[in-house]
Amino acid sequence: MQAQLNLNRFYKAGDIILGGLFTIHFSSAFPELSFTSKQQDPSCYGFHILGFRMAQTMAFAITEINRNPSLLPNVTLGYSLYDNCFTLSIGFHAALSLIGGREKQFQFDERCGGSPPVLGIVGESSSTRTIAISSVLSLYRVPLVSYYATCSCLSDRNKFPSFFRTIPSDAFQVRAMLQIMRRYGWTWAGLLFTDNDYGRNAALSFRSELAQSGLGCVAYFEALPWENERAEHERIVTVMKKSTARVVIAFAHEGHVVNLMEEVMRQNVTGLQWMASEAWSTYTGLHTPKFMPYLGGTLGIAMRRGEIPGLKDFLLKIHPDTDPDNSHENNIVRRFWEHTFRCKFAPLPSEWVDAGGRVCTGLEDLGTAETALLDVSDLRGEYTVYKAVYALAHALHDMLQCVPGRGPFIGHGCASLQTVQPWQLVYYLEKINFTTPFGDHVSFDENGDALPIYDVMNWVWLPDGGTKILNVGVVKKSASIGEELILDENRIFWNFESKKPPRSVCSESCSPGTRVARRKGEPVCCFDCIACSEGEISNETDSTECTSCPEDFWSSLQRDHCVPKSLEFLSYHEALGISLTTISLLGTFISAIVLGIFIYHRSTPMVRANNSELSFLLLLSLKLCFLCSLLFIGRPRIWTCQLRHAAFGISFVLCVSCILVKTMVVLAVFKASKPGATDIMKWFGAMQQRGTVLALTSIQAAICIAWLVSASPAPHKNTHYHSDKIVYECDVGSTVGFAVLLGYIGLLALLSFLLAFMARNLPDNFNEAKLITFSMLIFCAVWIAFIPAYISSPGKYADVVEVFAILASSFGLLVALFGPKCYIILLKPEKNTKKSIMGRRDTNT
Repeated sequence: MQAQLNLNRFYKAGDIILGGLFTIHFSSAFPELSFTSKQQDPSCYGFHILGFRMAQTMAFAITEINRNPSLLPNVTLGYSLYDNCFTLSIGFHAALSLIGGREKQFQFDERCGGSPPVLGIVGESSSTRTIAISSVLSLYRVPLVSYYATCSCLSDRNKFPSFFRTIPSDAFQVRAMLQIMRRYGWTWAGLLFTDNDYGRNAALSFRSELAQSGLGCVAYFEALPWENERAEHERIVTVMKKSTARVVIAFAHEGHVVNLMEEVMRQNVTGLQWMASEAWSTYTGLHTPKFMPYLGGTLGIAMRRGEIPGLKDFLLKIHPDTDPDNSHENNIVRRFWEHTFRCKFAPLPSEWVDAGGRVCTGLEDLGTAETALLDVSDLRGEYTVYKAVYALAHALHDMLQCVPGRGPFIGHGCASLQTVQPWQLVYYLEKINFTTPFGDHVSFDENGDALPIYDVMNWVWLPDGGTKILNVGVVKKSASIGEELILDENRIFWNFESKKPPRSVCSESCSPGTRVARRKGEPVCCFDCIACSEGEISNETDSTECTSCPEDFWSSLQRDHCVPKSLEFLSYHEALGISLTTISLLGTFISAIVLGIFIYHRSTPMVRANNSELSFLLLLSLKLCFLCSLLFIGRPRIWTCQLRHAAFGISFVLCVSCILVKTMVVLAVFKASKPGATDIMKWFGAMQQRGTVLALTSIQAAICIAWLVSASPAPHKNTHYHSDKIVYECDVGSTVGFAVLLGYIGLLALLSFLLAFMARNLPDNFNEAKLITFSMLIFCAVWIAFIPAYISSPGKYADVVEVFAILASSFGLLVALFGPKCYIILLKPEKNTKKSIMGRRDTNT
């Protein structure tokens, strides 16, 4: 196709060329394409000023990027922009010209390599042309970033691996409308659509999504005819008039909506809330006094409006004489000038001269011309073009920042400016992430779709009869939050006497306390409401079923919520729980202080003479005893129930084992002092003491493990104690296991008491056996009293009794065993000597 056709285009040279495809003319007289014979120039008619502005927006964006020192530094972007004349064949030919080049000869490097004519293309302006063009470009992995193609089919990455777009797909438009319906509780809506691919596919998708989401139902599903068929329009409007649906959704072209509204006006069908698709949501042709009584308050989905600072100044500089490529084959700027000023450049056509037409001088002032080109107050398509250009630029920038040896390509290679290939740019396009000056985040998902965003428009009918379109919110999707609808509801105009959103339901909502009962043979949105049974509730509007109250609750009289039964357990928030917690922490703190005193004075005779290692271990075990009481406070949970008795049992066995070994050592010392018993101490060395404590504690640990494995304690809601409340307690699981655990502690405590009692009168100035005897007496008394108190205490008071027993016995051991020692260490240091401790009593006293 080299040099076969002269296509309208803009061109600017650069280190990297980006292509663009735009609809600058509406139609064409185009001969049948042939790849073998020379063809005529395409003749395009009907100058499209908005398409021309989009092309200029791309030129502006590239100029802006070239001036930006932080984006693509030392690289100049160029562009090659083609007019597709709103025709697939021309657009297709232009795309192939972009990727294949227009020159007859090409200059290659020594390896017949180099970059292609363009690395990426911005376009196309319709889904049909985009599908055809992208199918070919994808074969060569040339990225095509569309600013207008919305067909959901283009999200198929298998068919279009190099396609991207900065406009949301139709699938998101459908979800956006569903979000608006959800916001206002509209569950009953009529659906109208243009009978073509756009309208039919969008309507079918909407109906399917609505059914799957369970948000509502379609009251009627009507296709608008292509021609202005009055009989068909009468039938459709009659259906609308008879339906109870107050919301009408239309996926239609503006011309079809105009034809329909003529019939709506004739039949005077008011009181409807219209929702417009992006195809007609900003169409000013419907904003007329005769239509606004019916269309006032319409909510519509529209492409995101953006602001592009500097664009208007750039457009004002457009002039035929300054156009860099203003040849006969590229006369777009000249055509724009002629279209705007209603004149012709020389050579003048004879018919133009005969009609007395004006001659273009080039001195006309664009700033004073009446042209839509300079109206930059509502940039929507231009904004998506702007984002598409910047997406390509950011991808190029990221690609050229690659560090050799750390690149993503074979051998960790990078792309170079001289040999870069389009497929390499595709890789980086998939990973772009930037924010526009307008504040919109741009990145592509795995399907090549940008994070979608739509403006929500509202048609306002002013008191003076005028109209305007207000932007009242956005619906968008972000990577962190997902899809969200943001509306400024105070600005929305509702065309109803109440000035509030209408209700559009088949059946009124079922209030809490009732459930929905479907009507056989009718849509799911049509139902009856039935009250919930006793013990069941529904706490939501339009609940499909009643739910049973949990075991701890019962239904209220209104059946709309469960009334909790009073739940009783020893809580951290009540006075008793706070007191026990405070005492437990206080005991832990005192134990830590005593441990610190003993560690600090560990070299003194008082500490060394009383088996310092066992004393340290005993203090540590007492800390654990104090802390384990906290497991009995608070809401019972599976882990606290399993841990509380195991921690309690092991902590106290460790404590009593240390006391037992200390008592045995005291007896052994005095036995060893007798003649003939010098070898007895070899059985009570440091290793033997540690081993004895470990062995005794291990037995308790084995008991706990066997108990947890065979019948583990677990939270239990006991309803037998009280009829009006539930006692939340820990079921011990196995009473035998609990009894063995307590019995083993009692056995060790009793043995310690007996041994200490035997050694109480040993002739030592500071006989620790007396302290042990007294401490064991307190310990045994507390736990003997505990058993009947525990059995007779209901509910949380059983836990209180057990916590009290733990704290009382722990304080008893701490004070009895370490109180006198701390007294001597801190207040009577003169007695903390070896002579004082080892001295014998006076035999005369």
